[in-house]
Amino acid sequence: MTSGIGRRRAAALDEGSAAYQERRAEIIRAAGAIFKRDGYRGTKIGDIAEVMDMDRATIYYYVGSKEELFQQAVGDAVEKNCLRAEAILHGPGTPADKLRTLVTELMVSYADAYPYLYVYIQEDLTKLSKRSQWARSMSRFNKRYENAVVAIVEDGMEDGSFHVDTQPWVVAYGIIGMVAWTNRWFNPHESSVSAQEIGAAYAETLIGGLVRDVGLN
Repeated sequence: MTSGIGRRRAAALDEGSAAYQERRAEIIRAAGAIFKRDGYRGTKIGDIAEVMDMDRATIYYYVGSKEELFQQAVGDAVEKNCLRAEAILHGPGTPADKLRTLVTELMVSYADAYPYLYVYIQEDLTKLSKRSQWARSMSRFNKRYENAVVAIVEDGMEDGSFHVDTQPWVVAYGIIGMVAWTNRWFNPHESSVSAQEIGAAYAETLIGGLVRDVGLN
């Protein structure tokens, strides 16, 4: 039966009907709340089926496993953030301009992909199944993202606009960590402050501490 469901799922994915994709998206959204509540390891397909008021066989028609469901949601967001960070790095603007954009957009991405990126951070799933193709891919995207932030900091140091008395990677990791810490308290569905506003506030705070001269802001 499982192989039959798998063939039906593959055919439905290939067909890509709007109704099928919307139902699959609903399952991914519903599953996110369970992952956030119970953790990745503590979540079972049966839990997702119960919340969706479906039987397990129907869930399997839309997703092959909780791993597939989670990995798609996280993978899309991680890849998008990586590519956007590299585009910001190589695009126009001063290092301060780039840092503003990058920090704000990173915070917004946590809201857009809520709560999957937070679960990914909380459980440090980069260490889960390190030998899997997905884990290796996530590790590469994460490293590329980190390298882009480091490079922006380095550019600011080189042109004299950023005052940094340590290695640029120390500052870059702190920047990433500052936004990632919001996993402890931010919920876009409940917060009175938007992700955009939070990201912009963080960016201004960071830049205010980095610039040598306020005129360079």
